[in-house]
Amino acid sequence: MTDIYNLVSGDQDPIKKLIAKIPGFKGYVERGDRRMSDKILRETIAREYEAQYQRISSLQRDLISSGGLAYVDDLENAAIKIRQFIDRVKTASYGYAGLFDAVKIREEELANIYQYDLALFEHADVVRNAIDNTAASIGTDGLPASIRHLTAVSQEVLDAFNKRSDAMKGISL
Repeated sequence: MTDIYNLVSGDQDPIKKLIAKIPGFKGYVERGDRRMSDKILRETIAREYEAQYQRISSLQRDLISSGGLAYVDDLENAAIKIRQFIDRVKTASYGYAGLFDAVKIREEELANIYQYDLALFEHADVVRNAIDNTAASIGTDGLPASIRHLTAVSQEVLDAFNKRSDAMKGISL
């Protein structure tokens, strides 16, 4: 499995990368903006993955209509993982809200959270590419492998969210 932390390495500051990906995102700098920033972040991530979930559903319909019924259940495993991720993003408590009203987060802790947030966005490209590969593989011998790969990258996004949640829990109070 790809190390999520390495996905966000590069020359550009992770804060700048994250801000560039979310229209209207101000960052977590101002205490009063944290709740709104976190809400914008979660909504944007959920929308991106919702689009990918819809694409998987469309692939399932394509498989049914093309006689690939045997692969629909396998593809459903990937869809379930993406749906679980979307639901967790939408329903998780806002980590930057009440917690930080009374607590000052250290800059390195904030940078670490930004890294995880950025990884979630960048992983959407990996999921998108895996879906593209699966779509192109319909009707070929490569379909089972492409579905396995899509399921694996879907699990990776769940794992990335869990790591982010663990990092949030580890913030010093």
